[in-house]
Amino acid sequence: MTSTTLVMADEHDPPQQPERTRLVGLDVARGLAVFGMFAAHTVPPTTWLSSLVTGRAAALFAVLAGVSISLLSGGSQPHRGPRMRMSRVRIAARAVLLFALGLALTTLQVPAMVILAFYGVLFLLSVPLLRLRAGALAVLAAVLAIGGPLLSFVLRRGIDTNVLGYAPQFSDFGSLDGLWTLTHSLLLTGAYPVATWLPFLLAGMAVGRLDLLAVRGRLVAFGAGLGVLGYGGSWIAMNPLGGEEALLAVLPPGLPPEILDVLMSTSLGTAPTTSAVWLLTASAHSGTPFEIIGSTGVALAVIGSCLWGQRLRRALLPISSVGALALTAYAGHLLALKAFGAERLGQTMQSDPYLPWLVLVAATVLITTIWRALLHRGPLEWILHHASTAPARLIAR
Repeated sequence: MTSTTLVMADEHDPPQQPERTRLVGLDVARGLAVFGMFAAHTVPPTTWLSSLVTGRAAALFAVLAGVSISLLSGGSQPHRGPRMRMSRVRIAARAVLLFALGLALTTLQVPAMVILAFYGVLFLLSVPLLRLRAGALAVLAAVLAIGGPLLSFVLRRGIDTNVLGYAPQFSDFGSLDGLWTLTHSLLLTGAYPVATWLPFLLAGMAVGRLDLLAVRGRLVAFGAGLGVLGYGGSWIAMNPLGGEEALLAVLPPGLPPEILDVLMSTSLGTAPTTSAVWLLTASAHSGTPFEIIGSTGVALAVIGSCLWGQRLRRALLPISSVGALALTAYAGHLLALKAFGAERLGQTMQSDPYLPWLVLVAATVLITTIWRALLHRGPLEWILHHASTAPARLIAR
């Protein structure tokens, strides 16, 4: 199994490339993102761990997805001619497969916002941008980090939706109303809307066009700077500059002021449209400029830090194995949550807040390490690889 960001099972192809050249740090970063996603779904929101990972784990996945897309299409030297056409087909095929898998996993009705259908759309949107270099991708990511939330805020004011954290499902295809819900949830109102998640993917694509080992120190420094800009800028806007008081003024009558702390701790994909001041917050999954900038910074710092572990591949094997089978691990933990049951999970979280997370982490580390040692690719990664390379080879002929 080669590196994945949930989905890109063969970013270090061609197969003849020696295993020792793999960027283990990327797998380690993905493993950490998987653990973070587990925590976001199984740890009470009042805990420090949930506050640390909620929103940031998903953003790390998205940035790493962009890195994988760039590596699959040539890395620092983008493919040209037939090889680029093959890369486009492979990424487009993955987009379709991810979208279908996301729809299937949403039917489980587990307490988690399934990201894969949104990933499929993001991957498809990356196809026309594969020729761009790092600088152009970075500029585009920066523009959309600001413009995407602003456009989303304006457009969502004209869309009537009462469902927060929505993920596409098969039933959406059964009627015109369902197709409309599918469209606006994917683009604007869902759990991971394209309008505010595309900047994460583009930032990752920009990173993937660089010499990763050469820039890892700069990634840490630049990421830390973005983190301070995003979260620090939001804190200044909401506290010394009076943003919090402005939001308290627009709360519905009768609600206690403490509710604002709850609303500002996390969102379900979008910021409220009752006041433009919400765009100054940086709560998890809010899709505001400050949240996008801050989460991207954290992701870049994590990736840069993990890339320093290239010489520690043996010590980091348990974590990198999880990252190498990230798609299987992600789908597997949703199946585990379904089997355990939402009510039982809630009861266990109340009595022992970290137990479900620790069990998931331990089981995933054990299974992925053994599977990878014996069979190399995970089952879903194997399917994704062969189902996407087959049409690419036909194009090459």
